[in-house]
Amino acid sequence: MATYCLTVARLQLALGQGARRLHVSAAYRAKAKVAMSRFEPTSFVNYENLQSNVDIVRKRLNRPLTLSEKIVYGHLDDPHNQEIDRGRTYLRLRPDRVAMQDATAQMAMLQFISSGLPKVAVPSTIHCDHLIEAQIGGAQDLARAKDVNQEVYNFLSSAGAKYGVGFWKPGSGIIHQIILENYAYPGVMLIGTDSHTPNGGGLGAICIGVGGADAVDVMAGIPWELKCPKVIGVKLTGSLSGWTSPKDVILKVAGILTVKGGTGAIVEYHGPGVDSISCTGMATICNMGAEIGATTSVFPYNHRMRTYLEKTGREIAALADEYSDLLVPDEGCEYDQIIELNLDELKPHINGPFTPDLAHPVSKVGAVAEKNGWPLDVKVGLIGSCTNSSYEDMGRAASLAKQALDKGLKCKAQFTVTPGSEQIRATIERDGYAKTFRDVGGVVLANACGPCIGQWDRRDVKKGEKNTIVTSFNRNFTARNDANPATHAFVTSPEIVTALAIAGTLNFNPETDYLTAPNGEKFKLEPPTGDELPSKDFDPGQDTYQHPPADGTSLKVDVNPQSNRLQLLEPFDKWSGNDLEDMQVLIKANGVSWVVVGDDNYGEGSSREHAALEPRHLGGRAIIVKSFARIHETNLKKQGLLPLTFSNSSDYDKIRPDDKISIRGLKTFTPGKPLTAVVKHSDGTEETLELNHSFNETQIEWFRAGSALNRMKSLQH
Repeated sequence: MATYCLTVARLQLALGQGARRLHVSAAYRAKAKVAMSRFEPTSFVNYENLQSNVDIVRKRLNRPLTLSEKIVYGHLDDPHNQEIDRGRTYLRLRPDRVAMQDATAQMAMLQFISSGLPKVAVPSTIHCDHLIEAQIGGAQDLARAKDVNQEVYNFLSSAGAKYGVGFWKPGSGIIHQIILENYAYPGVMLIGTDSHTPNGGGLGAICIGVGGADAVDVMAGIPWELKCPKVIGVKLTGSLSGWTSPKDVILKVAGILTVKGGTGAIVEYHGPGVDSISCTGMATICNMGAEIGATTSVFPYNHRMRTYLEKTGREIAALADEYSDLLVPDEGCEYDQIIELNLDELKPHINGPFTPDLAHPVSKVGAVAEKNGWPLDVKVGLIGSCTNSSYEDMGRAASLAKQALDKGLKCKAQFTVTPGSEQIRATIERDGYAKTFRDVGGVVLANACGPCIGQWDRRDVKKGEKNTIVTSFNRNFTARNDANPATHAFVTSPEIVTALAIAGTLNFNPETDYLTAPNGEKFKLEPPTGDELPSKDFDPGQDTYQHPPADGTSLKVDVNPQSNRLQLLEPFDKWSGNDLEDMQVLIKANGVSWVVVGDDNYGEGSSREHAALEPRHLGGRAIIVKSFARIHETNLKKQGLLPLTFSNSSDYDKIRPDDKISIRGLKTFTPGKPLTAVVKHSDGTEETLELNHSFNETQIEWFRAGSALNRMKSLQH
């Protein structure tokens, strides 16, 4: 790349500006092949195709485009003819790659095996991060997880090898951190089988969380469908400083938009304030965009991203510089909604308990907690997770821990640290951060999701005991972290978590309040500091990646016929051709069809296939609710279920537990045409309700075939 850039520079100097220069630059640009990652030397970054598609769409729409639109429309299967209407039409897209975490990869790979295809069509990876339970410490917990989950790991490893999927072994780190370090880059479109896949937006990528069946589509080379997203613009001015961190940006935005405010939209950050945020800080903001229901979030390409790409050993930065106009929004582009944040005025925030959009300034949370009867004592402070486990995060938290140690203080609360990847773990060990954390009373856990997703064998409080924890995670719904519904979980930055763990109470504002050293000295913590990236470069740590062989056709997938965790799939039955009659409300019995009736945002937080597969397997045929979470609605469609919404939300109150429900209109099932529910009450009366749906023609074919997988197989014959 250095030679290429030097050659182009010399040619430009010789030829001057204008058409000839542009022509020669384009010619050299076409020759410059840059690998998408060091693990896939024959798969190349294709900015030329992205640019071509964007040019076609911009000419058709005749308007400036947002960055989100450039990347999304730049991946259209048919940019010439695709109908594009934000918030209404379905786009057929060609993502560049797929990433799967181990909990969802099991079902995704089982479905891919059932498709009968020999190899994945796009670069794909599996990441073992969800099945490692935090209990004692990193090494011991990892060893136990490898033993307990051996058959799952063997299956994923063997399936990856056979079908051409890269395999990141347990201990590698959290999927989103691995993606940021190795696979995300400006302009790429990646889908991942986890809600927090949008983390990659910190590197200017469109990374979208999906269910396993969507991943199978992309791995099978089938265009992937996404409802054309609206675009919410967040304009940042000013700059971050002192105790304020990137986490505070998304905590503030979550307070503004709430858990549903981003639904159906991409959140696009822009403005002069962007340059004050590190690349990993941008990833933090994008990661937690999942908590406002956003399809994904993204930042424009800038020097912070270039530095991160170079520091993580990738050659994409020079090429991204060449195409920088493609990787930022057009001047004059329009957003569906605009939020403005002045970072100079932003204060540290802490959100919770029980929901990530209940925002409080740290300075006021103590008083709010006292008023509401929330426990003030902080039992455990937990830093790390896919949201906040970068080198910068660890450094800033360690700077506070060191200040406490220098005054003779240790944490009053328990304190845990989860490195985001093996690379982060090895680097913070080398640079002394890990020792500082241990010295202040912390425990360094395995490179995995751990307590963030509930993989935490917590023993310091009994179930049902009211207590408070503070985390740098993303979700804090009831019982999310420790399965205890009485735990009041608050989400904040790693810096604030560390300060509150040292103080041991929510009623502590590190900007103004004093701590007392053992010798009686009163002192204030200085604002946290930390290098954005390691000056000595990253220590890669242990090699935990398994390359798939060039040809895996002779390999066998390891599935034990006696396993109680894994089973090869049998296809679901096709639609009978008739309406669904007299379904009981949420009940299993011998072959009896049944229907679920639910409230708002049904399926929230579940990218996992099982939540849709199990109702179908047990006889479920339809889910009727006020509204759906995006990923779960698609999952239901893929399994041949009918996700339907009340045309009039108050009709929800008309359903009784002993009703029988018939779904009518299936013989003329078409996009945009409501279906009808005939509700039969036990007293002999009936009501007829109108039900809306978001099915398009392709998705209706899934329903008729019995599942998307059935439809995929039928198209091969």
